[in-house]
Amino acid sequence: MFLSASNINPTLLKKNIYYIAATLLGIMLSLIAHVIIESVYLNWAESSGQAVKWYSLFGNASCSLHPVFQIALLVIGAIGGYSLGRMWWRLVYIDKVWAKGKFANKQDKTNN
Repeated sequence: MFLSASNINPTLLKKNIYYIAATLLGIMLSLIAHVIIESVYLNWAESSGQAVKWYSLFGNASCSLHPVFQIALLVIGAIGGYSLGRMWWRLVYIDKVWAKGKFANKQDKTNN
């Protein structure tokens, strides 16, 4: 069967690609969080008549969040993504919890 515990062969290349993909996912999620935080702040500033200070961190791009918060969001996203990648790698490839859970029981019933 396609999803059997003997089919999965963890290699170093797979592991590194998995970690890189999870880290990129964390960075992308932090960018989405950045957009949400900044849009909420700008909506609040506009509705209350507050002046907004703009920061330029990377060239011509402007942002209303302080550069410390911009960098912190990226770092937290990268560290969080890497940590989740390590946890998911262990669960999927080492512990193989998907083979021991409900999904494995459903596969066994459909094969019989």
